[in-house]
Amino acid sequence: MVQILPMRLSQVLMQTLGIKREEQVLLVTDTAMLGQASMLREALRELSSEVVEVRMSPRRMHGEEPPACVAAAMGAADVVVAATSRSLSHTSARRRACEAGARVASMPGITEEMLTSGGMLADYEEVRELAERVAEVLTGGRRIRIEAPGGTKFEADISGREGQADTGMIRRPGDFGNLPAGEGFIAPVEGRSHGVLAFDCSFSGVGRLEEPLVVEVEDGRLKEVPEELSGMLVSEASRMVAEVGIGTNPCAVLRGNVLEDEKVLGTVHVAFGDNHTFGGRIEAEVHLDGVISSPDVWVDGHRLMEGGRLCFP
Repeated sequence: MVQILPMRLSQVLMQTLGIKREEQVLLVTDTAMLGQASMLREALRELSSEVVEVRMSPRRMHGEEPPACVAAAMGAADVVVAATSRSLSHTSARRRACEAGARVASMPGITEEMLTSGGMLADYEEVRELAERVAEVLTGGRRIRIEAPGGTKFEADISGREGQADTGMIRRPGDFGNLPAGEGFIAPVEGRSHGVLAFDCSFSGVGRLEEPLVVEVEDGRLKEVPEELSGMLVSEASRMVAEVGIGTNPCAVLRGNVLEDEKVLGTVHVAFGDNHTFGGRIEAEVHLDGVISSPDVWVDGHRLMEGGRLCFP
C-alpha cells in the first residue's frame, strides 16, 4: 500500500503540474503537515530529480506571509507545491513567485485521506471545462444573487470584474491554483453587496459546521462578527466580502475541510478578507471562506444554479 499511493498521487501531479524531470520543485510545508509532506515528497521524486523541501513553523492564520527565506525560495523554483496548515494562496510571496514564472499548487490543510481520494482524483479536463464555463458567466455578469435553504439571501455587484477559473491545470509559467481544484470565482465590487449568508457546510478556521453559521452583510462588509470568527476577522479589511465562488469538481466530497468543500459540485462559497491577488482591491491579513450547500444562483436574472445543479445559459 505504501508503494501504490505515491505512484497514484504522482500521476495526479503530472496531469495537473506537468512536471519535467529537470525542473526544480519546491515543497513548502510546516511542522503540522509531516505525514502529508512525506506522501507528496515521494510522489514528486517520481517526477523530478531535484525536489527541495522547506519546513517552517505553522502560520497563525490563513494568508499570513511565510518567512522571507521561504518566499525567496518560492520565487526561485520552477514548481512550488505548498502543503501548509494555513493557506499561502493569498500572500504576496505566492503572487511574486508566480510573477517570477513559478507554477504554484496550494494545498492548505490537505489531509492524507484527501491526497488519495475524492476531489484530488478527478478528471481535471472535466473540472477545467466546468470551471471555465462558470468563470465566463461571471465575467459577463453585473450582479449575482444567491438563495439557499437556511436563510441565505445575498446579492453582490460583480460588474467590471473578471471571473477566475481554478481548473487544476497548472502547467504554464506563472499559473496558480488549488489542489484539489475546481471552482469558478470572482471578486465582487467592494462595498456593493448585502444580505444574509447561512453557511451550513464548513468555514475556514472553524471546520465542519454542526449548526448553520449565519451572518449579515451590509455595504460589502460583515455587520457583526460572530463569536466563532472574532479571533480571525480582527481588522476592518478582513470583514469585507472578498469572493463569491461556485464548486465545479464532480469528485469532491464534503469533509468539513474548506479546501475540498468549496470545490464540491453543488456548493457555493463566499469569502471575507483579502482579494487583491485575483482582481479585487482588498489587502487583508486573512482570506476566509464559508461554504453553502444546494444553492440557487442567478447572474443578471438568469439562473446559473438550481438547488446546487448547474444550469448554463
